[in-house]
Amino acid sequence: MTLDITRLSTWLDEADIPGKGEPTDIQFLSGGTQNVIYRITRGEHECVLRMPPPGAPADRDNGILREWRIIEALDGTDVPHTKAVGVCSDPKVLGRPFYLMGFVDGWSPMDSRHWPEPFNSDHSLRPALAYQLAEGIALLSQVDWQARGLSDLGRPDGYHDRQVARWTGFYDRIKARELDGLAVATEWLRTHRPLDFIPGLMHGDYQFANVMYRHGAPATLAAIVDWEMGTVGDPKLDLAWMVQGWPVDTGAPEAAESGYVDMQGMPSQDQVVAHYAEVSGRQVDDVDYYLVLAKWKLAIVLEQGFQRAGDDEKLLAFGPVVADLMRSAAELAEASDYR
Repeated sequence: MTLDITRLSTWLDEADIPGKGEPTDIQFLSGGTQNVIYRITRGEHECVLRMPPPGAPADRDNGILREWRIIEALDGTDVPHTKAVGVCSDPKVLGRPFYLMGFVDGWSPMDSRHWPEPFNSDHSLRPALAYQLAEGIALLSQVDWQARGLSDLGRPDGYHDRQVARWTGFYDRIKARELDGLAVATEWLRTHRPLDFIPGLMHGDYQFANVMYRHGAPATLAAIVDWEMGTVGDPKLDLAWMVQGWPVDTGAPEAAESGYVDMQGMPSQDQVVAHYAEVSGRQVDDVDYYLVLAKWKLAIVLEQGFQRAGDDEKLLAFGPVVADLMRSAAELAEASDYR
């Protein structure tokens, strides 16, 4: 996708974006079917443009403006985030709404299968990567979302009732095979909902793939990114989503191959959860509920990709992953002593 540099430059000047009058340089960074991302440079000023590509569903226009609301609301908080620079809701400028955020001089765990140095060779530095990851959503959970104008971003009342109803209905619509453990996990979730929870701002897909770190040691979280699933709900689901696939033994050699990043040398799941509790001030005695919900929900989300796979090897690989997740959710539910 090529941006109209003349139209963009005119809009940047009219919106008083830093670098007014300077030549505009555009560099494509990444993108797919939902979003495209460009680095915009004007003189000494840099920012990042994020927008839906031409073929993205129409609702991504509202989604991109929703993301903007979140990062704008985070300005002035302790949450590591990209600076809110500017937003354009008029699709006539570039074909779709877009927003500009600050450029982050850092690295993403998705840049490579291996951690950058010094984290690749020195395993003693890796625990800080995990603790910083947990700290990011712990700080996010403390944001006063009502005071920051996000009262209509989500519906925290009845949140857990809707989670089970929504995703059960979703699975029924795409169902093409039986999943072992689905009935057990679903019934357990219905009968073990938290009696009470403190609503908060959620990322919705929190994991190593959606954060950036500053260069060098010690590990420092630079920004939480990719807010398309952001909402107001129960922040402890973000925690469970983050740790649901955590290796049982992070010291074992197989932890290096346990996911899309090398987890060898990381702290245990319990240690990461405890750090979240310490920073957030939230109790985590009911973490089993959230882990069952995270595994169950992720299995259903991935099942949709598997059902649509066709000849796509990446999506076909979801098949056994979904089965393992759902069995794991059911086994944890049956073994848990939560209520």
